[in-house]
Amino acid sequence: MKRLVTSLALAASLTAFSATGVLAAADAAGGPSSDDLLKSATNTEAVLTYGMGPQAQRFSPLTDLNADTVKKLVPVWSFSFGGEKQRGQEAQPIIYDGTIYVTGSYSRLYAVDARTGHKKWEYNHRLPDGIMPCCDVVNRGAAIYKDKIYFATLDARLVALNRETGKVVWNKKLQEYKEGYSNTAAPLIVDGKIITGNSGGEFGVIGMVEARDAETGELVWQRPTIEGNMGTLNGKDSTVTGKTNASWPGDMYKTGGGATWLGGTYDPETKTLFFGTGNPAPWNSHLRPGDNLYTSSTLAINPDNGEIKWHYQTTPHDGWDFDGVNEFVSFDLKKDGKVIKAGGKADRNGFFYVIDRNTGKLINASPFVTKITWAKGIDIETGRPIYIDDNRPGAPATGDAHDAKGKSVFAAPAFLGAKNWMPMAYNPQTELFYVPANEWGMDIWNEPITYKKGAAYLGAGFTIKPLYDDYIGALRAVDPKTGKIVWEYKNPAPLWGGVLTTAGNLVFTGTPEGYLKAFDAKSGQEVWKFQTGSGVVGSPVTWKMDGEQYVAVVSGWGGAVPLWGGDVAKLVKDINQGGSLWVFKLPKA
Repeated sequence: MKRLVTSLALAASLTAFSATGVLAAADAAGGPSSDDLLKSATNTEAVLTYGMGPQAQRFSPLTDLNADTVKKLVPVWSFSFGGEKQRGQEAQPIIYDGTIYVTGSYSRLYAVDARTGHKKWEYNHRLPDGIMPCCDVVNRGAAIYKDKIYFATLDARLVALNRETGKVVWNKKLQEYKEGYSNTAAPLIVDGKIITGNSGGEFGVIGMVEARDAETGELVWQRPTIEGNMGTLNGKDSTVTGKTNASWPGDMYKTGGGATWLGGTYDPETKTLFFGTGNPAPWNSHLRPGDNLYTSSTLAINPDNGEIKWHYQTTPHDGWDFDGVNEFVSFDLKKDGKVIKAGGKADRNGFFYVIDRNTGKLINASPFVTKITWAKGIDIETGRPIYIDDNRPGAPATGDAHDAKGKSVFAAPAFLGAKNWMPMAYNPQTELFYVPANEWGMDIWNEPITYKKGAAYLGAGFTIKPLYDDYIGALRAVDPKTGKIVWEYKNPAPLWGGVLTTAGNLVFTGTPEGYLKAFDAKSGQEVWKFQTGSGVVGSPVTWKMDGEQYVAVVSGWGGAVPLWGGDVAKLVKDINQGGSLWVFKLPKA
């Protein structure tokens, strides 16, 4: 782990440089309003939010592209991010008024002409030498509001730029990067506030959700995700998260992890933010008896003041690094003649959860991978896992053998998850979720560990292994009413990119082998593919411009798999890195 951190810090110091940070006056051209962002899921001429709408269904109502016409989809241009800054490109583009805003690895942001691929401006954040990203130097996207474009950086800062010129309007410190904090998620904007999560759970940080004034960058509220820590509101202490020492022994709540590193979603109907929380720290669960709230959970948060409305913990007392950060996607569940305001979540632990988004009550939970060894299932009445105790890694030896590791177990899924960060999509016409899943397991054991600020805080060792010879990744269509897998596409390498679905009965996703692929949303039949030259781990989007439907995706292999993947990393070691934005269109007939 130390070598990983050192290598990333060295790479950042060698390649990072900064655009001129000059304060820019407000752009008179205006830009998307709060109301525009709330309605962005139905705006077919722009992509204004991460997730293609605040609920993050990643569904487009466009129908020009469909299972019949997609064969005519052609590339129109490709834009290279350039230089030596390759590594993982996990971004989703934002598109507004003929401009594509896209982030790149090493905390970069580009504005590109959507018609020609011509670069309008580029901002390179000046990264310090000591950044400590856990899982590659990725950035997942930006947010747009009025005259500004915003993104978070690997040194735990939030930057607002003038969207026309790329000049810095403000640059705010979120947390202290020297303590292990970083930021990789796309921000979310609600009612004039920019909402962010943080990264760094492997360093014993405190997970946070923060809201700042989008105009000034000043902090409005802060909500820690670890029980026992104090929140703030308008510069003053507000309320303690949960109750001190209720589920954390001693002072462990001060270094409890629970990072909100994937960001959140927002449901305008219930006026609720939904943020997933990461693993507890350390991984060694024997050191922290109890449920360890609110790690490995989904939190429903009031956007006005940061108070927690409800929580649902998918993996209480997590001992396998089953982060609960995966996105909570709001949708209307039509079941037994009723419509329930629900949310779907494909958790890292291997279960697909459907939850009442008003109350947090579990509706159903079903496996979406073939092998789960840590639990027999989920108790629908209590919402808790039915643990298989023998599959929890053993406690390290004590006394004279204090350096000895604990009992190793083979656990599935692996800690990289049945589904990791890569966002799924929901199609309200087919009433199916399209989930990028992976089939792998791990040997995992616990080790002695002591907290040291700014150092890795794991207390565990592991090796990831594929479960099957013929595939690891699987794109699966999941029926949330029953948990049934309707169809699946199997891929040799792990799937690590996001998913898009459309009213044209299509599902798009990328593969590490370099392809952007399209599938029939009802049958799963592959209907189109294009080779981009590097692994696709970004999230595709679609929009209409000049009367033609376009699709865009970022290509560039990297992310956590080559860094943490064990035996799987060896299988994909020859995949080429890259860094480019590809744009396709369906030409007019």
